[in-house]
Amino acid sequence: MKEIVVSMQHISKDFSGVKVLKDVSFNIYKGSVMALVGENGAGKSTLMKILTGVYLKTQGEIFLDNESVNFFDTSASQSKGIAIIHQELNLVKDLSIGENIFLGREPVSTGKRIMWNKLHEDAGYWLDKLGLKENPRELVKNISIGKQQLVEIAKALSIDAKVIIMDEPTGALTPAETDKLFDVINDLKKSGKSIVYISHRLHEIFEICDDVTVLRDGELIGEESIENLDEDKIIEMMVGRKLSEQYPRIETEQGEEILKVENLSNQFVKDVSFSLKKGETLGVAGLMGSERTELMRSIYGIYPAKGSIYLNGEKIKINSPLDSLRHGIAYVTEDRKANGIITGMNVRENITLSSLELFKGPLGFVSKSKEETSSKEYIEKMSIKTSGTKQMLRFLSGGNQQKVSIAKCLITNPKILILDEPTRGVDVGAKKEIYDLINKFKSEGMSIIMVSSDIPEVLGISDRIMVMHEGRVSGFLGRDEATQESIMTLAVGKDVI
Repeated sequence: MKEIVVSMQHISKDFSGVKVLKDVSFNIYKGSVMALVGENGAGKSTLMKILTGVYLKTQGEIFLDNESVNFFDTSASQSKGIAIIHQELNLVKDLSIGENIFLGREPVSTGKRIMWNKLHEDAGYWLDKLGLKENPRELVKNISIGKQQLVEIAKALSIDAKVIIMDEPTGALTPAETDKLFDVINDLKKSGKSIVYISHRLHEIFEICDDVTVLRDGELIGEESIENLDEDKIIEMMVGRKLSEQYPRIETEQGEEILKVENLSNQFVKDVSFSLKKGETLGVAGLMGSERTELMRSIYGIYPAKGSIYLNGEKIKINSPLDSLRHGIAYVTEDRKANGIITGMNVRENITLSSLELFKGPLGFVSKSKEETSSKEYIEKMSIKTSGTKQMLRFLSGGNQQKVSIAKCLITNPKILILDEPTRGVDVGAKKEIYDLINKFKSEGMSIIMVSSDIPEVLGISDRIMVMHEGRVSGFLGRDEATQESIMTLAVGKDVI
């Protein structure tokens, strides 16, 4: 019989009269990993925020070691041994790695002075546990998104909690970093720690989890041992129906070359050349540090670069993102919270943010009615779960925020759409909707560049694949010759035999 550490019974939560959780019960077992899965908006993060004191429950009870508890803030839950690694990074970019790990818990001397050497020494211990070689004194803003995710994990581990909640912990990690994290999770299990693992990557759940709890539309669908499930069954429980082909790529007739990049170089990339045809989806693969994102940001005009860019055979100059938009190139960033959306604005304002020129009237004023009509169209087209165009973006789930970020780019009617990790943190149902949109737009002649760390996704959706290694193009693979092995061979800088 498994020992229950946390039992959440009949939990309900309302926001302004809208029920987001309805009579949900949830158990966490000692020395075990419980997967918590469901589509975006199913209530997973809300349930965990209630457990950790971010939100107050509307109804229900929480028991920790058979004792009824109520947490009114995160410090109260932490004091009882509950830590959470959020899907969205919560780091102070201008502080060091060590300062972030022990923020608010700094070791102090008897004279109440911060013991900086001990702080960074202790931080180094947790970084080493995760295989992160960075200096604890390095500023967080100077390390990659993937490494920042590992810092978030180190911060949670350093609390020495009995329950650790991991919300999409591998979203920005390389396969090697993910393997290291799984080793750490197994060690935590052996020491009696309890893990809640939230992920849309179902293969990870079968690799690391013992039990699965499924939510749908704020309601409990069921709890099952992993031994009694397969991916198809979990998907059916999540979406309420059987899901057809996971990667629904379509064949389209490709047109002339629309984009040509020649010898692009800067501090991130070296002598990069490639081309893109009209109606083509070019997948871009590579390991962390391959500078895929930096290449896209250089093309988009965020980073200055030497080299040549041709659009429809004509040489163009891109000095800023505004230049890119004017040439019909749109970019969906990998870090939506920092660069893709403004959570303090509503859904309509975010969707139309990059295209306000389209909504100006004769006197130069932005027409709210035109904005409203267009944003409603994209809410429907993208299946964005929201109460309406005026709902504040911060109240949407991570996956629905990502859809808004994509809609913001699509509304500019681009010829070329750059998607940087478009399905990170997005559930299986929403992923298929994004893939269907990719197919729809490429069938209409739009050209897509898709950067992804998910190799099955790259293989499933791309017409052609470009692999990068340490800022250079290490090779191209046609759809018929591309495999996980050939991609990984090029990604580590070797030639495919």
